[in-house]
Amino acid sequence: MLSIAITDLRESLSSWRLWSLLGWIEIRQRYARSAVGPFWLTISMAVMIASIGAVYGTLFGQELREYLPFLSVGLVMWFLLAQIVNEGATVYIHSAHYIRQAATPKLLYVLQVVWRNLIILAHNFVIVIALLAIFGVKNWLVLPLFIPAFILFVLNAMWMAMIAGLLSARFRDLPQIIASLFQVAFYVTPIMYRPDSLVRFSWIVDLNPLSYLLHLVRGPLMGEVPTLLTWGVSAGMAAIGWTAAMWLTGRYLKRIPYWV
Repeated sequence: MLSIAITDLRESLSSWRLWSLLGWIEIRQRYARSAVGPFWLTISMAVMIASIGAVYGTLFGQELREYLPFLSVGLVMWFLLAQIVNEGATVYIHSAHYIRQAATPKLLYVLQVVWRNLIILAHNFVIVIALLAIFGVKNWLVLPLFIPAFILFVLNAMWMAMIAGLLSARFRDLPQIIASLFQVAFYVTPIMYRPDSLVRFSWIVDLNPLSYLLHLVRGPLMGEVPTLLTWGVSAGMAAIGWTAAMWLTGRYLKRIPYWV
């Protein structure tokens, strides 16, 4: 089973011109005839960060110079994760016309979703860079850790999208369930509040694997070195998740055209 999935992944990666072009075209079509284009997402994200930062920063008694960068990284990275998984859940359904007409590798469409959202991330990440430039980088020595942390973050998002897309092609109610679960996870994941804020209910953060992923990418930007537990949980999730995703892909890859 794994050999089938590995072959499909290798062919998908070698077709990078196709999935990168499809992702770019979809963004251009989505914002056609718009003067600002994808930067509308950046503007809305900036307004959200400013609004939430002013309200929750006051409620939590946080200094804005500390809270705004913390909040911006959390929201921007959460938006990336949620979009990749939610769009991944419908990737085969929305690409049904391509899947039925051309014998293309199937994971190509998942790579298209990841690539498209990385382009959107590049627009939103301008906010993080601006806030770090305004309030300063706390620790330049820790900052390079963001690169391997970000790669591990994207790898985890990708296997989630792979499994969600495959199961959603078979069970059409699943995309709505996944979207609802991410709405709930938004409030139990330390995005708007610091992990140590839940004194009596710290187990909510400790048992939430998404909190480790978020801290993994937020820590280096905030001048903190992610703990070995954070690296271990994130790497373990990636190893187990990719194994499961590749097995499921190899097992049910040939059934996707019939499901969609």
